[in-house]
Amino acid sequence: MLTNSLARAKARLQQKYQSGVVLIIALIVLVALTLAAVSLVRSVDTGNIIAGNLAFQQAATHSADAGVETAVAWLQDCGITHSSCTNGTLDNDSPGNGYVAGGSAKGQNPVPGQSWDDFWTSTIAPSGRVVSLPSDAAGNTVQYVIDRLCNSTGIKGTSASCVSSPAVTAATGNAEEGGEIQLNAPSVVYYRITVRVAGPRNTVGYVQAMVSL
Repeated sequence: MLTNSLARAKARLQQKYQSGVVLIIALIVLVALTLAAVSLVRSVDTGNIIAGNLAFQQAATHSADAGVETAVAWLQDCGITHSSCTNGTLDNDSPGNGYVAGGSAKGQNPVPGQSWDDFWTSTIAPSGRVVSLPSDAAGNTVQYVIDRLCNSTGIKGTSASCVSSPAVTAATGNAEEGGEIQLNAPSVVYYRITVRVAGPRNTVGYVQAMVSL
């Protein structure tokens, strides 16, 4: 009887000990699962934020097309009909239309170590030569400036002081072959359009385009 009692008591102690170990293991597993769930939620949230930011950035870039198209339309109207020019031609500044006619063959650029946004807000925007378009449906505000890449104002497009394409003539090696017509093209001046787009979530983007007339 004593032996059986001791055996039963030992069995009860072993059972209690085993139950305590299972509880500890269950708590450890529960903590691990909780940490994994928290990590998964944070990962999903981060992914959604990144995807949203990329979407806003892409929308801002697309909105910049409106600035480029508006600037090109003004250049064509001013350069061909002169109807929209403040001073008659593209040889002179037109601040109200965001046009800088000369001053640097490299255009307006930030100094080394300066960001484009800092240069824009501290130099270009206060100069009064920025054209602002109405906000679009996505809440993006588009601004632009046009640089005529010449070292001075009041000079013709054929001047060596401007960044321009070379004239194409027969003297440049453009020979007529096989009955084809010779190509003759005058020198044209390049214009640089810089567009700044500001949108939701502090999205800021810059797009530059080179056009020639």
